[in-house]
Amino acid sequence: MLALTSSSLSFAPAVAPRAAVSGPVMSAKADLEAFAKECNPVVGYWDPLGLADLPLWGQDQDAVIGWLRHSEIKHGRIAMAGFVGYIAHANGFRFGGIGPQNVVPEGASAPEVWDSIPFLAKLQIIGAIGVLEHISEDKNFLAADGMKHYMRGGKPGYFPTFSANVHPMPLNLFDPFKWSKNASPEKKAKGLVTETNNGRLAMLGLFGARPRRHYSPNPPTLRAHWAGVPGRCRQCHAAVDALRTR
Repeated sequence: MLALTSSSLSFAPAVAPRAAVSGPVMSAKADLEAFAKECNPVVGYWDPLGLADLPLWGQDQDAVIGWLRHSEIKHGRIAMAGFVGYIAHANGFRFGGIGPQNVVPEGASAPEVWDSIPFLAKLQIIGAIGVLEHISEDKNFLAADGMKHYMRGGKPGYFPTFSANVHPMPLNLFDPFKWSKNASPEKKAKGLVTETNNGRLAMLGLFGARPRRHYSPNPPTLRAHWAGVPGRCRQCHAAVDALRTR
């Protein structure tokens, strides 16, 4: 549901950043509409479902906008990584040496790669994602960086630097190479626009690449395209195939 909500907001605007980076960046709807023009002067503010006006979970508008913005930024980042990964798998790029990549057969498509890895490896991936998700929401990790939760006046899209971690961490996920540490507010504002637009394009691209791998514009040839699709992928698309071949 979160992914669907985020994708439906893929053309909705982002929150305009404040000049003070360390301060709160939660925005009123007027700021939301203004930033929409920066992201796309032609489309502007476009929220057909009216998500920014819904009192989700009984929260005020600023909190709802913060949640929507954080969701869009996070899903955009995941989509950018996923799109690059999809291209890498589709073109046969592989890591050398011994590792989980050795269980993946040569020539496997991106969806087939996921089906090929062991179940325990999948659990490790999902578990690691869960740990990172917890850290991004934990008030102790955020407070260690002097930040607040994105629904309580914090910065949407911010990921803690592990300062509250008992184990030393050489890098952080938000700005691992300190490229934006001393950047001017104008450069950071431009970077936010770039990241937002790239994330939206990546979400559209990933959604387009996935079904295009299996479906042809010509419905009668759909079953021929299913010949090499693994079982789990076939089950995922069975309902769509039934609707299109009736």
